[in-house]
Amino acid sequence: MIRAVTACALALACLFPAEAADRDSNPPAAFKPAQREGYFFVGGHYETIQGKEIAVGHMFVQYHAPSQVTQPYPVVMVHGTAQTGINFLGTPDGRPGWVDRFVERGFAVYVVDQVGRGRSGDNPEVYGPYARLTTGDLESIFTGQENFNLFPQAKLHTQWPGGSGVKGNAAFDQFYLSQVPFIASALKSEELVDPALIALLEKIGPSVLLTHSQAGVFGWAVSDQRPDLVKAHVAVEPNGPTFFDIRFKGGEDWYEKIGDARARPYGITRVPLHFDPPVTSPSDLTIAQAEKPLRPGQIRCWLQAEPARRLPNLAKVPAVIVTGEASFRATMDDCTGAFLEQAGARPDRLALAEHGIRGNGHMMMLEANNGEVADAIINWVHTKLH
Repeated sequence: MIRAVTACALALACLFPAEAADRDSNPPAAFKPAQREGYFFVGGHYETIQGKEIAVGHMFVQYHAPSQVTQPYPVVMVHGTAQTGINFLGTPDGRPGWVDRFVERGFAVYVVDQVGRGRSGDNPEVYGPYARLTTGDLESIFTGQENFNLFPQAKLHTQWPGGSGVKGNAAFDQFYLSQVPFIASALKSEELVDPALIALLEKIGPSVLLTHSQAGVFGWAVSDQRPDLVKAHVAVEPNGPTFFDIRFKGGEDWYEKIGDARARPYGITRVPLHFDPPVTSPSDLTIAQAEKPLRPGQIRCWLQAEPARRLPNLAKVPAVIVTGEASFRATMDDCTGAFLEQAGARPDRLALAEHGIRGNGHMMMLEANNGEVADAIINWVHTKLH
């Protein structure tokens, strides 16, 4: 529970930190919280909507810190689709979450609710239509995939607390009750969240970005725009696959591409990235699908046709792609890694099963062995930053 609120959380300057920095040729030093737990808002601006002046584009940030911070950089945790920051605060069966684990290891941790969601506030008048996930959406690929077998790895899932993650499992029921409406336009979310995250990093200083699922696109874009502020990017099962969306259907031909439109026009994001040679529009990126999967049980990757354009800014930021053994992302995360390697970024891969951490699905931060997964991530961060 949050026990204190900073004075900054109530100040207008805290609502618009990026604008304040633009007016100051010597921006203030990184934010130093006066207490171990608290919250504030970053980003946003005032806008008149239907004759009423309101604030839009702002993002809620909750922070936690040990009594003595021993790690050089804070960790910013960013949740995925239909979720909020509570994913990292605890588990649906009442165990400590990743925030506790990172704080125990000496990190200051900042947890956000995406712009337009949760404690950041929804606003369909400004952000457009909202959508929701159904129980079936979550049961079939997030928490109870072993019952549906829509992709090859599904049968390996063993880590959802209390047994299979379907309706009637108390941990699933608690998890589903935590789901919230989300902005239906994925592009709109990127356009809103990317600047808010940059405003947060400008406020707290260089940090480690830990993104999950949908939030992976934010991590790549922010690393590309401000590599000076992202000391490392931990991409836990980032949004994918590259370029196109797919649908799982089980059986021998267990997936199919959804249409010919590029879901992520720039390969791993919907917003432009700094390619070399420069890209003026997505059509500049020529796509070629691999003839065979990189490994059994994976999709055939969509990559750039050679010669591939480079991503020099992403190459400056150490990154790791974390994948659970039984997750639907195990079918595609290697493609994300291959796309980045082709562009010169070369992220590390943390396939949990290869480190003896077995049976995890997409919501690994909530699963029975969530502490073990957190420790593997923390060890990677230590290796890269020390």
